[in-house]
Amino acid sequence: MATNERLRDALHRAGVTTVDVAAKLQVDAKTVERWITLGRNPYPKHRHGIAALLRESERYLWPDALSPDRASAVDQSEVVQVYPHRNDVPRELWDRLLSNAAARVDVLVYVGMFLTENPAFVPTLRAKAEASARVRLLFGEPTSREVIRRSTDEGIGKGAISAKIRNALALIQPLDGQPGVDIRCHSTPLYNSIFRYDDEMIVNTHVYGIPAPHAPAMHLRRLSAGELFETYAQSFDVVWETAKPPKW
Repeated sequence: MATNERLRDALHRAGVTTVDVAAKLQVDAKTVERWITLGRNPYPKHRHGIAALLRESERYLWPDALSPDRASAVDQSEVVQVYPHRNDVPRELWDRLLSNAAARVDVLVYVGMFLTENPAFVPTLRAKAEASARVRLLFGEPTSREVIRRSTDEGIGKGAISAKIRNALALIQPLDGQPGVDIRCHSTPLYNSIFRYDDEMIVNTHVYGIPAPHAPAMHLRRLSAGELFETYAQSFDVVWETAKPPKW
Protein backbone atom coordinates (compact mmCIF):
# COMPACT_ATOMS: atom_id res chain seq x y z
CA MET A 1 0.00 0.00 0.00
CA ALA A 2 1.20 3.55 -0.76
CA THR A 3 2.45 5.94 1.89
CA ASN A 4 -0.17 8.44 3.03
CA GLU A 5 1.73 11.61 2.20
CA ARG A 6 -1.31 13.79 2.86
CA LEU A 7 -1.51 12.59 6.44
CA ARG A 8 2.24 12.95 6.92
CA ASP A 9 2.18 16.50 5.54
CA ALA A 10 -0.86 17.51 7.62
CA LEU A 11 0.86 16.31 10.79
CA HIS A 12 4.00 18.25 9.91
CA ARG A 13 2.11 21.47 9.13
CA ALA A 14 0.16 21.21 12.38
CA GLY A 15 3.28 20.48 14.42
CA VAL A 16 1.71 17.24 15.65
CA THR A 17 3.74 14.04 16.10
CA THR A 18 2.63 10.43 15.79
CA VAL A 19 3.08 10.16 19.55
CA ASP A 20 0.67 13.09 20.02
CA VAL A 21 -1.91 11.39 17.81
CA ALA A 22 -1.47 8.07 19.60
CA ALA A 23 -2.00 9.71 22.98
CA LYS A 24 -5.06 11.61 21.77
CA LEU A 25 -6.69 8.51 20.26
CA GLN A 26 -5.40 6.08 22.90
CA VAL A 27 -3.73 3.80 20.35
CA ASP A 28 -0.18 2.55 19.91
CA ALA A 29 2.23 4.97 18.21
CA LYS A 30 3.24 2.15 15.84
CA THR A 31 -0.36 1.95 14.66
CA VAL A 32 -0.26 5.63 13.75
CA GLU A 33 3.02 5.05 11.91
CA ARG A 34 1.38 2.29 9.86
CA TRP A 35 -1.46 4.65 8.93
CA ILE A 36 1.23 6.83 7.36
CA THR A 37 3.90 4.49 6.04
CA LEU A 38 1.58 1.69 4.87
CA GLY A 39 -1.35 3.91 3.91
CA ARG A 40 -3.80 1.93 6.04
CA ASN A 41 -7.21 3.43 6.74
CA PRO A 42 -7.97 3.93 10.45
CA TYR A 43 -11.35 3.02 11.91
CA PRO A 44 -13.99 5.74 11.34
CA LYS A 45 -13.78 7.02 14.94
CA HIS A 46 -10.01 7.40 14.58
CA ARG A 47 -10.32 9.12 11.20
CA HIS A 48 -12.74 11.57 12.75
CA GLY A 49 -10.42 12.19 15.69
CA ILE A 50 -7.37 12.82 13.51
CA ALA A 51 -9.30 15.08 11.12
CA ALA A 52 -10.61 17.15 14.03
CA LEU A 53 -7.14 17.36 15.58
CA LEU A 54 -5.54 18.50 12.32
CA ARG A 55 -8.47 20.65 11.13
CA GLU A 56 -8.51 18.73 7.87
CA SER A 57 -11.21 16.94 5.90
CA GLU A 58 -11.36 13.15 6.29
CA ARG A 59 -11.95 12.89 2.54
CA TYR A 60 -8.72 14.81 1.91
CA LEU A 61 -6.66 12.62 4.24
CA TRP A 62 -8.26 9.33 3.13
CA PRO A 63 -9.83 9.81 -0.32
CA ASP A 64 -10.93 6.16 -0.67
CA ALA A 65 -12.23 5.63 2.85
CA LEU A 66 -15.89 6.39 2.09
CA SER A 67 -18.06 4.80 -0.57
CA PRO A 68 -19.66 7.26 -3.04
CA ASP A 69 -23.09 6.78 -1.43
CA ARG A 70 -21.73 7.35 2.05
CA ALA A 71 -19.77 10.39 0.93
CA SER A 72 -22.89 11.88 -0.66
CA ALA A 73 -24.89 11.30 2.54
CA VAL A 74 -22.23 13.05 4.63
CA ASP A 75 -22.18 16.06 2.28
CA GLN A 76 -25.95 16.40 2.55
CA SER A 77 -25.67 16.27 6.33
CA GLU A 78 -23.54 19.42 6.27
CA VAL A 79 -26.61 21.38 5.12
CA VAL A 80 -28.39 22.59 8.24
CA GLN A 81 -31.02 24.73 6.51
CA VAL A 82 -31.75 26.20 3.08
CA TYR A 83 -33.47 29.60 2.91
CA PRO A 84 -35.21 30.84 -0.26
CA HIS A 85 -33.88 34.35 0.41
CA ARG A 86 -30.94 35.61 2.46
CA ASN A 87 -33.39 37.98 4.14
CA ASP A 88 -35.10 34.88 5.58
CA VAL A 89 -32.03 33.92 7.63
CA PRO A 90 -33.07 34.72 11.22
CA ARG A 91 -31.33 37.68 12.84
CA GLU A 92 -30.77 35.49 15.90
CA LEU A 93 -28.72 33.06 13.77
CA TRP A 94 -26.44 35.81 12.47
CA ASP A 95 -25.99 37.07 16.02
CA ARG A 96 -25.27 33.60 17.41
CA LEU A 97 -22.73 32.75 14.75
CA LEU A 98 -20.80 35.99 15.31
CA SER A 99 -21.03 35.79 19.08
CA ASN A 100 -19.87 32.16 19.31
CA ALA A 101 -16.99 32.38 16.81
CA ALA A 102 -13.72 31.90 18.68
CA ALA A 103 -11.03 31.06 16.11
CA ARG A 104 -12.07 32.35 12.70
CA VAL A 105 -14.34 34.84 10.99
CA ASP A 106 -14.18 35.01 7.17
CA VAL A 107 -16.48 37.31 5.16
CA LEU A 108 -16.57 37.46 1.34
CA VAL A 109 -18.96 40.04 -0.14
CA TYR A 110 -19.09 42.94 -2.51
CA VAL A 111 -20.83 45.17 0.06
CA GLY A 112 -22.25 43.35 3.07
CA MET A 113 -23.95 46.49 4.29
CA PHE A 114 -26.37 44.53 6.48
CA LEU A 115 -23.32 43.52 8.53
CA THR A 116 -21.32 46.75 8.52
CA GLU A 117 -24.36 48.83 9.50
CA ASN A 118 -24.84 46.67 12.59
CA PRO A 119 -23.41 48.81 15.44
CA ALA A 120 -22.11 45.67 17.21
CA PHE A 121 -20.24 44.27 14.20
CA VAL A 122 -16.97 46.25 14.38
CA PRO A 123 -16.63 46.15 18.20
CA THR A 124 -17.34 42.41 18.22
CA LEU A 125 -14.75 41.70 15.53
CA ARG A 126 -12.19 43.78 17.41
CA ALA A 127 -12.87 41.80 20.58
CA LYS A 128 -12.58 38.51 18.68
CA ALA A 129 -9.22 39.55 17.24
CA GLU A 130 -7.96 40.66 20.65
CA ALA A 131 -8.90 37.18 21.91
CA SER A 132 -6.69 35.61 19.18
CA ALA A 133 -9.32 34.93 16.51
CA ARG A 134 -8.31 35.43 12.88
CA VAL A 135 -10.61 37.82 11.02
CA ARG A 136 -10.46 38.15 7.22
CA LEU A 137 -12.80 40.56 5.45
CA LEU A 138 -13.12 40.65 1.65
CA PHE A 139 -15.02 43.47 -0.05
CA GLY A 140 -15.42 44.25 -3.73
CA GLU A 141 -12.91 46.58 -5.39
CA PRO A 142 -15.13 49.63 -6.10
CA THR A 143 -13.47 50.50 -9.43
CA SER A 144 -13.34 46.95 -10.80
CA ARG A 145 -15.27 46.04 -13.93
CA GLU A 146 -16.78 43.06 -12.07
CA VAL A 147 -18.42 45.34 -9.50
CA ILE A 148 -19.57 47.81 -12.13
CA ARG A 149 -20.99 44.96 -14.23
CA ARG A 150 -22.84 43.55 -11.24
CA SER A 151 -24.37 46.95 -10.52
CA THR A 152 -25.52 47.26 -14.13
CA ASP A 153 -26.91 43.71 -14.17
CA GLU A 154 -29.02 44.45 -11.10
CA GLY A 155 -30.49 47.50 -12.87
CA ILE A 156 -29.53 49.95 -10.11
CA GLY A 157 -27.09 52.09 -12.05
CA LYS A 158 -23.46 51.74 -13.07
CA GLY A 159 -21.95 53.22 -9.90
CA ALA A 160 -24.48 52.18 -7.25
CA ILE A 161 -22.67 49.15 -5.83
CA SER A 162 -19.32 50.97 -5.98
CA ALA A 163 -20.77 53.71 -3.80
CA LYS A 164 -22.17 51.16 -1.37
CA ILE A 165 -18.76 49.45 -1.09
CA ARG A 166 -17.07 52.76 -0.27
CA ASN A 167 -19.66 53.31 2.45
CA ALA A 168 -19.08 49.81 3.85
CA LEU A 169 -15.30 50.33 3.83
CA ALA A 170 -15.70 53.60 5.71
CA LEU A 171 -17.69 51.80 8.39
CA ILE A 172 -15.13 49.00 8.68
CA GLN A 173 -12.04 51.25 8.54
CA PRO A 174 -11.69 51.50 12.35
CA LEU A 175 -10.51 47.88 12.22
CA ASP A 176 -7.65 48.72 9.84
CA GLY A 177 -4.37 47.96 11.61
CA GLN A 178 -6.02 45.92 14.34
CA PRO A 179 -3.81 42.86 15.01
CA GLY A 180 -5.64 39.73 13.88
CA VAL A 181 -7.83 41.59 11.37
CA ASP A 182 -7.03 41.66 7.65
CA ILE A 183 -9.12 43.64 5.16
CA ARG A 184 -8.79 43.24 1.40
CA CYS A 185 -10.67 44.14 -1.78
CA HIS A 186 -11.19 41.66 -4.63
CA SER A 187 -12.02 41.97 -8.31
CA THR A 188 -13.55 38.55 -8.90
CA PRO A 189 -17.06 37.68 -10.11
CA LEU A 190 -19.06 37.10 -6.95
CA TYR A 191 -20.74 33.74 -7.47
CA ASN A 192 -21.42 33.39 -3.73
CA SER A 193 -21.12 35.57 -0.67
CA ILE A 194 -19.51 33.55 2.13
CA PHE A 195 -19.84 34.18 5.86
CA ARG A 196 -17.76 31.75 7.90
CA TYR A 197 -17.77 31.58 11.68
CA ASP A 198 -15.48 28.76 12.88
CA ASP A 199 -17.12 25.56 11.59
CA GLU A 200 -20.43 27.13 10.55
CA MET A 201 -21.12 29.12 7.42
CA ILE A 202 -23.83 31.01 5.58
CA VAL A 203 -23.46 30.81 1.79
CA ASN A 204 -25.53 33.36 -0.13
CA THR A 205 -25.74 32.12 -3.72
CA HIS A 206 -26.11 34.80 -6.40
CA VAL A 207 -28.67 34.77 -9.18
CA TYR A 208 -28.43 36.92 -12.30
CA GLY A 209 -30.61 40.01 -12.02
CA ILE A 210 -31.60 39.29 -8.41
CA PRO A 211 -30.24 41.40 -5.51
CA ALA A 212 -28.27 39.37 -2.97
CA PRO A 213 -30.81 39.74 -0.12
CA HIS A 214 -33.45 38.11 -2.34
CA ALA A 215 -31.25 35.21 -3.49
CA PRO A 216 -31.10 31.83 -1.70
CA ALA A 217 -28.83 31.09 1.25
CA MET A 218 -27.57 27.91 2.90
CA HIS A 219 -26.56 27.37 6.50
CA LEU A 220 -23.72 24.82 6.58
CA ARG A 221 -21.97 23.10 9.47
CA ARG A 222 -18.61 21.46 8.82
CA LEU A 223 -18.26 17.69 9.21
CA SER A 224 -14.79 16.18 9.16
CA ALA A 225 -15.81 13.69 6.45
CA GLY A 226 -17.69 16.25 4.37
CA GLU A 227 -16.63 18.27 1.34
CA LEU A 228 -19.43 20.80 0.82
CA PHE A 229 -18.29 23.18 3.58
CA GLU A 230 -14.66 22.71 2.53
CA THR A 231 -15.48 23.60 -1.08
CA TYR A 232 -16.67 27.06 -0.08
CA ALA A 233 -13.82 27.49 2.42
CA GLN A 234 -11.34 26.77 -0.37
CA SER A 235 -13.12 29.22 -2.68
CA PHE A 236 -12.70 31.93 -0.06
CA ASP A 237 -8.97 31.20 0.16
CA VAL A 238 -8.56 31.42 -3.63
CA VAL A 239 -10.21 34.86 -3.70
CA TRP A 240 -8.19 35.96 -0.68
CA GLU A 241 -4.90 35.24 -2.44
CA THR A 242 -5.86 37.48 -5.38
CA ALA A 243 -7.14 40.39 -3.27
CA LYS A 244 -5.32 43.58 -2.25
CA PRO A 245 -5.58 46.05 0.64
CA PRO A 246 -8.24 48.72 0.11
CA LYS A 247 -7.40 52.24 -1.05
CA TRP A 248 -8.78 54.05 1.96
